[in-house]
Formats: sequence, C-alpha cells, structure tokens
Amino acid sequence: MKQARRFVTALLPILFVVLLPRFGYAVEDPKDSWTFSLYFENDLFAETDQNYTNGVRLSWISPDLNDYIKDPSLPKWIRSVNKRLKFFHPPSRRLQRNLIVSLGQTIYTPEDIDATDIVKDDRPYAGWLFTRFAYQSKSQRQLDTLEVNIGIVGPAALGQEAQDFIHDLRGFDKFKGWDNQLDDELGLLFLYEHRRKLINHTPHDGRFGYDFIGHAGVAVGNVATYANLGGELRWGWLIPNDFGTSAVRPGGDNSAPGAVWDPRISAPGKIGVHFFASFDVRAVARDIFLDGNTFEDSHSVSKKEFVGDASVGLSTVFKGVKFSVARVFRSKEFEQQDDAHSYGSISISFSY
Repeated sequence: MKQARRFVTALLPILFVVLLPRFGYAVEDPKDSWTFSLYFENDLFAETDQNYTNGVRLSWISPDLNDYIKDPSLPKWIRSVNKRLKFFHPPSRRLQRNLIVSLGQTIYTPEDIDATDIVKDDRPYAGWLFTRFAYQSKSQRQLDTLEVNIGIVGPAALGQEAQDFIHDLRGFDKFKGWDNQLDDELGLLFLYEHRRKLINHTPHDGRFGYDFIGHAGVAVGNVATYANLGGELRWGWLIPNDFGTSAVRPGGDNSAPGAVWDPRISAPGKIGVHFFASFDVRAVARDIFLDGNTFEDSHSVSKKEFVGDASVGLSTVFKGVKFSVARVFRSKEFEQQDDAHSYGSISISFSY
C-alpha cells in the first residue's frame, strides 16, 4: 500500500508539471511532435468489480524517425532491418517511423469479494505490471506495429496494492482473496498488428466525414498467444488523421497525428467531434490470467477459445489534445463465467 501511495504521490506532480503547460498547445508538424497518452479502463463504469477490473497505461510516441534507414550512427544491421520493415506498403510510398515506450498495469479478480479461499469456478486473482517497446511504420492509409511487452505477473505486479489503494480512496470494501493470486512470473509477449483505412472519406475543412479502419494481428508469449481481427467505424466532424481510438491492450497505440492536415494541427482553434464503434475478435491459444502460471501449478479455469469485444464511444479533438470515452462489451472468457463483461474506457493524448 505504501509503495502504491508513494508511486501515485510522485507521479501526480510530474504529470502536472509536464502536461499542464502543454494543454491546448497546437503542434505545428507531426514530424517534430511527441505524443503523450494516458489510458484508463475500469469496470466501475459498468457498476461491477470483477474479471478485467482495471487497466492503466502511460505512453510516449516519438516524432517521425525517417532517418532510421540512412542514419550512419545506427548499427548496420538495425538499418537493414528498418529498411525491410515495409510490410504491405508500396515500395515507393514514403513511410513515417515512430518508437513507442509504454508503462502500464492491469488487474483481474473473481466476482466474490469476500471469499478467502480459491474460488474454483471463477478466474484467478492476477496483476500484470509491464513496459512496452513498439516500432511503427505508417503511410497515410496503413500502420504496422511490432511490439514487445516485458513485465511481471504475480504479487510483484502490485495488483493488490493498487486495487486496495483505489478502494480506500473510494471507501469500498476490499477483496479478501488476494493471497490466492498467481505466483510471480516473468511475462513476455511479442506482437505484430496491421491496420488499414479501408474506407477514408474525411474532408479537411470540417465537413461531416467518416472512415473505417480494419486491423489484424498475432501475439505470441507466455502471457498471451492469440490471433485477432477487427475494425473501427468513425463518423463526425474534423476526424483526426490517425488510426483510431487507443486502448490499454497490446498494439493499442495509434493516436499520434499522421499529417499536417490533422485537425490538431491544421485547425487548432476548432473543436472536432466524432463517434466511433469498433469490434475485435480473438482466437486464444493462451491467456495466463485464465490458464494460470506457465511453469508451476496454480489456480486456473477453462478458457474460451474465441473472445470478442465491441465498443461504442465519443471522441473530441482540440488543438493538440484528443479525448475519448467508450463503453466496452466483452464476451465470456471462460466456461464457468456466468455473464459477459463490460467496462468503461477513457483516453487522453497530448501532441506537442
């Protein structure tokens, strides 16, 4: 508990000093801009406190790094890899390249708050504390992400401390079964995801527009192994030139401006508003938060092989800021689960 309090106490002044001067600042060119994003997901928005109950992530997206192919200061083998990271982009198409660093935590709990023993028919207690390093290459209609997630699952992830801290602040009862959480385990997850604007009708003058962004990917690791497919429909006014609404999930960083006609740059004095609806379907081979620890015995449940998410929400842009809220609906994740799950999502990004 003291560790969580110290962390939050130290973080809040940093966020205040760093972000407050940036709020409302209009970036002039995405090639020179950093994007900082804060994501928060919690099922209290749906008036529950179970399953995937909380997620938070901080991300920093670098400016455009075109010289990652020719810069002689980089090792030759890195330049060779970067040159080949074109994926599905036409060879003649100019690509933007960005590096992303993220820090985050997710928390999972069963439904019964009072049970002190293992609830065999419900999911294990678990926390996941992680850092992510991602490499993105993008053109105006396509985005490719290579990402590695490194972290810890178990008591060292501070899931209990973080949840108890929030429950103390809100005056809620605490979960009593955290002694049964998954054991400490180093977590690794490698991900590739491809996004493409299959429909793109977004006028730059503020008129009504819409687009549809499809995505597909694969993740491999002891934390999770799956293949996913989905898309997002956006409609409204001054839709930003990025690749959709971000989330805490792996591969979710896609909110940085991609061109000078992004409304955060070309129309800094105007407010853009758009609605969105998205879905994601996953074929799951492994989920440590349901399957349990990889190398030793632990509590586990029988996971569903196919899981789907659907979300609806609203997003606004003003100057260098993008703010989004959404309600996410998730299908049952394991056989013994009584009902589907729902949670709320908030994200805010600053480009500066």
